[in-house]
Amino acid sequence: SLPAKLINGGIAGLIGVTCVFPIDLAKTRLQNQQNGQRMYTSMSDCLIKTIRSEGYFGMYRGAAVNLTLVTPEKAIKLAANDFFRHHLSKDGKKLTLLREMLAGCGAGTCQVIVTTPMEMLKIQLQDAGRIAAQKKLMAAQAQLSSSSAVGAAEPAVETRTTAMQITRELLRSKGIAGLYKGLGATLLRDVPFSIVYFPLFANLNKLGQKDPNVKAPFYVSFLSGCVAGSTAAVAVNPCDVIKTRLQSLQRGVNEDTYSGILDCTKKIWQKEGPMAFLKGAYCRALVIAPLFGIAQVVYFIGIAEFLLDMLPKHRA
Repeated sequence: SLPAKLINGGIAGLIGVTCVFPIDLAKTRLQNQQNGQRMYTSMSDCLIKTIRSEGYFGMYRGAAVNLTLVTPEKAIKLAANDFFRHHLSKDGKKLTLLREMLAGCGAGTCQVIVTTPMEMLKIQLQDAGRIAAQKKLMAAQAQLSSSSAVGAAEPAVETRTTAMQITRELLRSKGIAGLYKGLGATLLRDVPFSIVYFPLFANLNKLGQKDPNVKAPFYVSFLSGCVAGSTAAVAVNPCDVIKTRLQSLQRGVNEDTYSGILDCTKKIWQKEGPMAFLKGAYCRALVIAPLFGIAQVVYFIGIAEFLLDMLPKHRA
């Protein structure tokens, strides 16, 4: 049932995000740093420096936004894919690859209603620590170079902002369109991702089915979700880099600003080289693989069906 699909998608999102959020934070910071202003050399370096400067909970900056909005996002994505697959099938016959891709396209298009503002807010909070650390480093260097001068400037102190403050400011200055900055880039990432992920998962999962009418074992669903998710994540990583750069409202010292997708693509290619489009690819694969593996296991177990079945009994 649709309520069961929505609940399953929400539970899967909450569990998955909680497990992999620190890696997602590292991905955002690695993708946003530009040549000449590199604060981190790798995912592990980013996480270690984050813990040292911001504490353990610094790795979860922006997690509240994700945990709040990931439930409707994952619910829409998984339920929409099932909806489109159902309506594209003819008399219960097996879907062709093209129809599976169309179903994935529909799911990816539907989810951006929630994904775009969620990613917009999350990125600001995740990247705030990097920008603050960069400013402190620049201020410390300036202070050392002018140590003989009287009244040397003190390092800047980071001002913590919240998702609500960012939301109010965007709505006040730009209206609802402010929360949907980077919508085109989000579509450019999420639609191809779903086109690759859902057909690949469905076909990998079928390999573990001994009978077409019997579900594959849960470990097959988990592994299929991991493989399909990581493959799709790496495939669309260049689009994710562009989306992250476009949605960042704050820039570090001497970092470029972008007017749109083409301008961003051109500047990254010219100034950082083609390999810059793969920044954070392994982080993104590490985030997406367990996230979708967990999602498919939750779907397999059918937690929502169990809860919904228990409601009438509890009332009785």
